[in-house]
Amino acid sequence: MTSDCSLVIRTPAELIAMVPFVMGYHPSDSLAVVAVRGNRLEFALCHGLPPPLSAGAEAWEPADTVADTVVRQRVRTVVVIGYGPLRRVTPAVLRCAEALRRRDVMVLDAYRVADGRWWSFLCGDRTCCPPEGRPCLPADSVIAAEATFRGQVALPSRSELTAQVAAAGGALRTEMVRATERARRRFTGLLARGRHVADYERLVRQHGRDAVRAAERCYRSGGSLSPDETAWLGALLVDRSVEDFALDRVAPQEWRIRLWTDVLRRVEPAYVAPAACLLGYTAWRAGRGSLARVAVDRALAADPRHHLAELLHNVLGFGLAPHMVLPTAPRRRRG
Repeated sequence: MTSDCSLVIRTPAELIAMVPFVMGYHPSDSLAVVAVRGNRLEFALCHGLPPPLSAGAEAWEPADTVADTVVRQRVRTVVVIGYGPLRRVTPAVLRCAEALRRRDVMVLDAYRVADGRWWSFLCGDRTCCPPEGRPCLPADSVIAAEATFRGQVALPSRSELTAQVAAAGGALRTEMVRATERARRRFTGLLARGRHVADYERLVRQHGRDAVRAAERCYRSGGSLSPDETAWLGALLVDRSVEDFALDRVAPQEWRIRLWTDVLRRVEPAYVAPAACLLGYTAWRAGRGSLARVAVDRALAADPRHHLAELLHNVLGFGLAPHMVLPTAPRRRRG
């Protein structure tokens, strides 16, 4: 999905050039389904191709799952694009197109993209779709320039996207280890101030809300948190009430994506899941489904039983768009 699919698409080459900006990265060894309405791109999803050993299989098992996800977006017209070698792409593209048609979704065309060229599976006109394929648009094409101007980014690969949410290293990691130890001592001192459970909960909630608001003010004005501020916020977010407070304040703004990306990359492993979920939810709200996916994957890797991570995983897995869920925000099961 994307927060801005308003660019006008006039040709197959322009549509193919736009897909990486919608996904946030250049797909490879994968299949994309792009929903279009008139000459505008509305929605895109991507799924990995089967491994090479199964390249000759006639059936592509995820086809029905992909088709069901597309149907949930309430779109009626799509283009299917396979990225990779012919023997691996063909079964996936044809099987997916068949599954979509069974669900009354019109497949305008189906393409294969590889080595800077594209081919149509459905066009038999050799003058328009020659056997050697047609060249893809260059990296500096008008459509790429327009997408970049609108703030859309196409990273070289999905691994590059995953790297954006990976733990920071080097001197920053060393400093964060020290800052985290200071935050833990500060948190222990906070607990010592509460005589009863209610006192403890009130103190954590108060300090947590203050830390979230301070972080928002900082990033809204273009700033960045110090290691100590980041570590303290990360420690407080472990409390459910603080995480929920931050979640309720999420809006699809780039400065919020930068905020939660920084917190996620800096905090120590024990504090990863809440920050990753906040980034994932913010990215999902902003229409950046690919970024949301890698953030939620990191949350689940850190804590497979984290309730909010499980919920966001299901939201993304079912391909639910924000307008299909909001204004009711995803909330954890309490217990």
